[in-house]
Amino acid sequence: MLELRGITKSYGGRRVLDGVGFTVAPGRLTGFVGGNGAGKTTTMRIALGVLAKDAGSVRLGGAEVTTSDRRRFGYMPEERGLYPKMKVGEHIAYLARLHGYGRADATARAEALLERLGLGERLGDSVETLSLGNQQRAQIAAALVHDPEVLILDEPFSGLDPLAVDVVAAVLQEKAATGAAVLFSSHQLDVVERLCDDLVIIAGGTVRAAGSREELRRQHSTHRYELVSAGDAGWVREQPGVMVLDFDGGYALFDADDDTAAQRVLRAAVERGDVASFAPQHPTLAEIFKEVIR
Repeated sequence: MLELRGITKSYGGRRVLDGVGFTVAPGRLTGFVGGNGAGKTTTMRIALGVLAKDAGSVRLGGAEVTTSDRRRFGYMPEERGLYPKMKVGEHIAYLARLHGYGRADATARAEALLERLGLGERLGDSVETLSLGNQQRAQIAAALVHDPEVLILDEPFSGLDPLAVDVVAAVLQEKAATGAAVLFSSHQLDVVERLCDDLVIIAGGTVRAAGSREELRRQHSTHRYELVSAGDAGWVREQPGVMVLDFDGGYALFDADDDTAAQRVLRAAVERGDVASFAPQHPTLAEIFKEVIR
């Protein structure tokens, strides 16, 4: 488990991180979200040892991370970092060799990973001839080729089309399934919500919310319900303690003052006829994000 505790960082007189702490568990995908300048990239660079922290600790398996530990990390920065003149396959194999793999093994690993990421036909092309989206896939391959135990990715879905997003998401899920701890940042909240197991929301250099996706949705849930019935659901608007947000024939989306009011609506719906569904509605990540950063 990768654990950050009380990370603080200042530039001049401006504090950019203030007591940042969260965990990235093995076998799980942790989404790290926040607005521009919130502190995501700085936090990641400190975890990797690229930046020095002013206070706090970065721990792996309960002990302070060492230089040797960080050799087991994989990192994809937001900025392009590959050599533009090198051929894609040779470049990724070269990076594998830097991590101690023999030539044949490094080449095999690079080619298999690039094939999985949809770049199998571009092995002999130079990096600079790739589209920005394909360069992004190559960057991800560079972070993965040495089979890291901890994977840290800064905006891995930036510049990818929907099909490429699905490919990269599947590769990250496969990596987590092997037991790796995966931390990734993204501004694409719909992708984060679909993909991640855990969430960390940061704003102004402080963590505003952290936990499993379902835990956070429960914590920030309101008494919002969706009713789908066979008849006209207009009567819901007349129920005490209820505010209808959306209505269409037998469909009603409403907020209730409490569970008692919601159950009163359900009983009334059952008395009026068939109820196709009645369920609480949990907030989206975008809604949670807006709430916690206010």
